[in-house]
Amino acid sequence: MVTVGNLMQKTPVTVDAGTSVVEVAKLMKEWNIESVLVTRKTQVIGIVTESDVVKKFVGAEKAPYFVPVEDIMSSPVPGIEERRPLTEAADLMDKHRTLHLGVTKGGTLVGLVSVRDFLKPVSIDEF
Repeated sequence: MVTVGNLMQKTPVTVDAGTSVVEVAKLMKEWNIESVLVTRKTQVIGIVTESDVVKKFVGAEKAPYFVPVEDIMSSPVPGIEERRPLTEAADLMDKHRTLHLGVTKGGTLVGLVSVRDFLKPVSIDEF
């Protein structure tokens, strides 16, 4: 069985609350990623995705350097334990209408999984 932990991103990119949306977009481009976790004092408080940048920032025609990332982030970040099956993650994403989940182990965030991660090649024997 393929679990969420098998496909998660183990080192998600994070930014501090107060970072500008423009800086977050630059990070996404630099790292070729579609989401960034937002933290305050090491605590994850939200997530910003490409879709958030396009719909809540660009589409809203906000002034570029004066918009903090927390103004467009989604919060809280729904989570799932790393040992859970992908089917459960898909159901949770559907329930929360999101494409990303925080991955936890014993209640601590250890990674991030996105619907795009489901497309990673896996052995047919693992299903």
